[in-house]
Amino acid sequence: MVWPFNHFRKPRQAPRGTIEAIYGMIVTQAREPMFYRGLGVPDTVNGRFDLLLLHLWLLLRRLRTVQGATELSQALFDRFCEDMDDNLREMGIGDQTVPKRMRAFGEAFYGRVQAYDQAIEGGSEALAAAICKNILNGTGLDQAQLLAAYAGATEADLGRTDETALLRASFRFPPALTKDITP
Repeated sequence: MVWPFNHFRKPRQAPRGTIEAIYGMIVTQAREPMFYRGLGVPDTVNGRFDLLLLHLWLLLRRLRTVQGATELSQALFDRFCEDMDDNLREMGIGDQTVPKRMRAFGEAFYGRVQAYDQAIEGGSEALAAAICKNILNGTGLDQAQLLAAYAGATEADLGRTDETALLRASFRFPPALTKDITP
């Protein structure tokens, strides 16, 4: 399990460059215009946050199966928290409000992880329903089905990715939309 805001643990073991590379890939993929133009993800702070969480969840889900990836998973979650903190401060959120917002981000992360983990085990329709609720604000089931198909294809692609490639940031996310992911 990934523990938020744990400043009392031993120092990070995963190389900082690897963490930055992987987190950069997650952010880049979450910013792919096709998600917003073609799949109906709201191009808002919340929409971008939810798509970032979806990609982070997909990668962390895969890393759960990789021996020795616990430190990397924790480091990626820590990097996500740093990024959210930085973004709040750039948006002008005051020092007293940042901890409350960070707590809300943590709750959103864990809530979505739990919802997506349960949904993916229930199949593509369950995952589409969870995505519709969390990313598309309860509208656009057709787009949610495409996003669920994309998430399933991404999970399968990451599952085929060599563990060493995952640990060294030598992998890529699949394209946002292909003919292969239509439901």
